[in-house]
Amino acid sequence: MARKTTRKRAGTTALVIIDMMNTLDFPEGQRLAKRATPAARRIARLKARFVARGLPVVYANDNFGAWDMDFRELVDVCAQGPGKVFVDALRPADTDYYVLKPRHSVFFETPLRMLLAQLGVTRVVLCGVATDACVLASAIDAHMHGYATIVPADCVQAETTPRNAGALRVMRVSFQVDTTESTRLRL
Repeated sequence: MARKTTRKRAGTTALVIIDMMNTLDFPEGQRLAKRATPAARRIARLKARFVARGLPVVYANDNFGAWDMDFRELVDVCAQGPGKVFVDALRPADTDYYVLKPRHSVFFETPLRMLLAQLGVTRVVLCGVATDACVLASAIDAHMHGYATIVPADCVQAETTPRNAGALRVMRVSFQVDTTESTRLRL
């Protein structure tokens, strides 16, 4: 995690960007890159709204099993391959927070809950890839941990339309996750 000095605000909302620093080095990586590029641009616009309001932005990212690499190195590696399209749209700023995650959920075996508590966060907005894997697992965990949870439907993507729609439906119906589009999201 990066060191920051942040004032606590009751009821603070945090933006959590999931796995957008990505090598895309897997069989359907190119398909996901093409499908998720519009979402990356919308996430960048949403991130700008958070930054303008002084709200925290957290990158929660898979480390692809490279435990000897820190987050900045990971970003640099991703910028050298197919993931460059995401890095170009969403390169983390020095003021952003980050956690590396070993599994699907951003909460599992990471310091994210401690960070959110220190920041006074009670509501999380989850964005990124893939809707039907890491975003879904993270949304379920966020709900289970008592966070008001929003997953803007236009800021996530999966490898196929049915997988994307199915995951959003599970979040909305089974876990009461708000899937309001990012342009309608009130911060």
